[in-house]
Amino acid sequence: MKPLDPPGSFDPADVTLLLQDVTGRVAERPTDCREREIQAGRHYSEDLPIEQVPSPAYMQVFDQLMQTQVPRVAEYTGVLTRLVLERFRQPVLVSLVRAGTPCGALMTRYARLRLGIEVPHYGVSIIRGKGFDANAISYILARHPGQTLVFVDGWTGKGMITRQLRESCDAYNAGHGGAIAPILAVLADPAHSTDLYATREDFINPSCCLNSTICGLISRTVHNTALVGPEDFHGVRVYREFAPLDQTARYLDAVTAQFVPQEGAILSRLAALEREDRTPDWRGMTAVERIGVHFGISDINRIKPSIGETTRVLLRRVPDRVLVREANHPDTAHILLLARERGVPVEVYPDMPYLCCGLIADRRGGTE
Repeated sequence: MKPLDPPGSFDPADVTLLLQDVTGRVAERPTDCREREIQAGRHYSEDLPIEQVPSPAYMQVFDQLMQTQVPRVAEYTGVLTRLVLERFRQPVLVSLVRAGTPCGALMTRYARLRLGIEVPHYGVSIIRGKGFDANAISYILARHPGQTLVFVDGWTGKGMITRQLRESCDAYNAGHGGAIAPILAVLADPAHSTDLYATREDFINPSCCLNSTICGLISRTVHNTALVGPEDFHGVRVYREFAPLDQTARYLDAVTAQFVPQEGAILSRLAALEREDRTPDWRGMTAVERIGVHFGISDINRIKPSIGETTRVLLRRVPDRVLVREANHPDTAHILLLARERGVPVEVYPDMPYLCCGLIADRRGGTE
């Protein structure tokens, strides 16, 4: 098994992607067809949606977010990196592909440039219902014996990946005699499901607004036994045809340029966080259950809270509606634009700790 080479459009100094390239071999299918089959029991990781190019209007919103939000991302990156390095003497960052990878790359840069510390960083697949790629984890442990794996993601939604990570670590330890702990570090933890975070605010990070063109031109990960054997890394599609639209380097470089200007804010927020009780209370999941009761949704997999998850619903699922906590919060501008472009109803629902929440349409009966 070899890492993806090159690692999409990421700089190899920023990350090693433990993935195999299945471009041209994995099916890419229409969203409505996939939605019906997923809700009928087919696993979402067996194929991919057809990735769409963002509209010019949407890219204008993205450009505005790049102007306004990058300093905040730099601040939170510095805080999270310092928290991790204060707690763990020799961490290895293991970002959860896809959303975790830009975050892990920025943490690696911050540690190198601001603290003079080289922190290894790998990107590894984790799939809800299947777990993380055990072959990738074994690859990392063989190269970094005695070091602590710190799993990195961009944000928490309702906390499902937090739970999946715990289950994955337990299964890996039972099968391999290991002692991996489910340590999860995120920039934003609106789910209140981890104690390693820079904020619990549901804030807008430009990296959650695009698909492959903000994540090194790679798809979300694929686990299909026709493509991925028992000794293989999980698969990924590389969208080389989108290279002219790629924003990955632009985003990472823009955030990196703000590390020095934001250092005062980083140290101030770090000091405040260290005085807080950061014990997870899972209030995000409580809110999701309340939303399910209110809207008559028994399957919580159809409820996707947080800016990041709502964006994913609008980009690659079949939405029923979008809930927003406030009618015109500036951080939800791209959500409202996507909803208008796709004809998705938007409803104000103030009783949640998230700025927004996407509800996936019920397709179990076919074409509701």
